[in-house]
Amino acid sequence: MTPSDTTFLTARQLATAIRDKKVSAVEAMEAQLARIALVNPLLNAIVTLDDEAARAGARAADLAVARGDAVGPLHGVPVTLKDGHATAGMRITVGLTAWADHILATDSTIAARLRKAGAIIIGKTNVPPRLRDLQTVNPIFGRTVNPWDVTRTPGGSSGGAAAAVAAGLVPLEIGSDAGGL
Repeated sequence: MTPSDTTFLTARQLATAIRDKKVSAVEAMEAQLARIALVNPLLNAIVTLDDEAARAGARAADLAVARGDAVGPLHGVPVTLKDGHATAGMRITVGLTAWADHILATDSTIAARLRKAGAIIIGKTNVPPRLRDLQTVNPIFGRTVNPWDVTRTPGGSSGGAAAAVAAGLVPLEIGSDAGGL
């Protein structure tokens, strides 16, 4: 398996490949970051990217595998979270200009659980203001487009998340729904 073959693997497939040493977490991360650099400018799906922390997390994941440490089910897998989930040290705006530079010191429950499972949170995906709209557009980051037809939207609050996964930018993202509101 070559690292470029990893960008459309499922999270489970990628975690297994890393655990089985068919690809290193560093190689997989570099492939994802290259894909993001190539495709994200068109889609505007990922609006905050911490490539430095992503690379450090991948190096740490590879060291754990090399040591034979017990690893979680998402070990070494790059993931993003909607820009509505608190992620320690990473900006959270919920699409509001008043929160454009808001950084929290603690993780939300989902971020903490992803990290415990071995996932590497590399960034945040675009959302509408307060995560409440039928399309993904906000005054800070603009509009996210559908990777299969850029004249269309990928939908409401999880639009950036959906576009990121569909385009192979990350193998896993956590979508959510406000219950049809």
